[in-house]
Amino acid sequence: MPAGDVLEFSGVTKRFGSVTAVSDFTARVEPGIVTGFLGPNGAGKTTTLRTLVGLVRPTSGAATIGGESYAQLKHPLQTVGTVLEASSFHPGRTGANHLRVYAAAAALPAARVDEVLGLVGLADAAGRKVGGYSLGMRQRLGLAFALLGDPGVLVLDEPTNGLDPEGITWIRGFLRSLAAEGRTVFVSSHLLAEVQQTVDAALIISRGRLVYQGALDDLADPAEFRTVVDSPDRAALRAALEAEGATFETLRTGLAVRGLDTAAVGALAAGAGVALSSLQRKGPSLEEVFFELVNGVRVHPSAAGDPGSAEAPVAVEAEPEPEAEAEAEPESEPEAETEAEREAEPEPEPEPEPEPEAEPEPEPEEEADVEPETESPTEPEPERADEPLDEPVDDESPHDRPWEQYVKTEADVAADEFFSSYDEHAAAQHAAASASDPADEPGEPATPEEGDQR
Repeated sequence: MPAGDVLEFSGVTKRFGSVTAVSDFTARVEPGIVTGFLGPNGAGKTTTLRTLVGLVRPTSGAATIGGESYAQLKHPLQTVGTVLEASSFHPGRTGANHLRVYAAAAALPAARVDEVLGLVGLADAAGRKVGGYSLGMRQRLGLAFALLGDPGVLVLDEPTNGLDPEGITWIRGFLRSLAAEGRTVFVSSHLLAEVQQTVDAALIISRGRLVYQGALDDLADPAEFRTVVDSPDRAALRAALEAEGATFETLRTGLAVRGLDTAAVGALAAGAGVALSSLQRKGPSLEEVFFELVNGVRVHPSAAGDPGSAEAPVAVEAEPEPEAEAEAEPESEPEAETEAEREAEPEPEPEPEPEPEAEPEPEPEEEADVEPETESPTEPEPERADEPLDEPVDDESPHDRPWEQYVKTEADVAADEFFSSYDEHAAAQHAAASASDPADEPGEPATPEEGDQR
């Protein structure tokens, strides 16, 4: 049975250009237990794991397995089993053949392939192509690859992703059994409820920095927990607690006792002959503590592997920030006042309107000079009557009707003459037709108007 090795991160920092994915990460993972690696998306979990197995070269610091880097391991597949992605499979290759390639490369017996496929529950699907596997089946195949060399260390990135409830229950027990054999099991996840049922210890990372390492039960301070107990005879229960000198407070659901766990309170009640109707331990949930740690609200002494360096950046930097913001607010008020004054100044400035008045007035006159070319004696008159009505609006807001200020270019005038020639030609044809048909003579006066409409 292979023995597990200690995984150690010493000041690991990784930068991608101007982005710092991991910053001064220092932690230690012990064998014989399941250690969870927790953090929100983008916190740096995958980068840290890839640094451990040599897929990413750290900017500074080192990550070792049993005191050696991954590149220095003589038999890496027999030492460390990793699952970092569930998609690194050839879709046209069967599950068994996928494992046979790695077994041959590591000089492992071919019988080991069938053995690990049976361990992960893929014996019936060994001859199927990986392209037809579901996400859960690919996760199982990745785990089979990690177990191929029977390593003492397992590093798994989101191993429960894509598994159904039965698969999650199976892998939970499977990882615990591997840790019970003395192996090192290091599992990353962001599913807090699942982690709480699987791992014994945890590393929590936020923005590339370690914010907690230790046992899962030590996340919260014991002083934050209390035992809530109740009895049909609450007066007798209260008297028993007072006789013992216990500190408690009365709630709607019972008595909240501090400083005593459920076993001590139960024994006290049994000694006094008081029957209990409820007895439970209450405190902050894993989710509450997790969010407080990643947001910097809570600081744990184990952060960054050094209690002194962990408390300084969060406790000192987080508190002055609101004060700086509060001081910055009065400074922004005079700026707002000056901006308001600047906005108020342009209001009396619209007086220099002579310039916009002089420009729009000659422009409609030029348009009037071009319009007579359309030979419309009747309809252009109401159009001229409408134009003066728009002038006072232009005086008030010259930019409301920019199309009325447009000055025709030579190309525009040439285009008007070109299209008006078609109107004159059509009018001439209509006049010739009317001359040949006397019945249309009364309609001749309408010909210019129709030409204008066209």
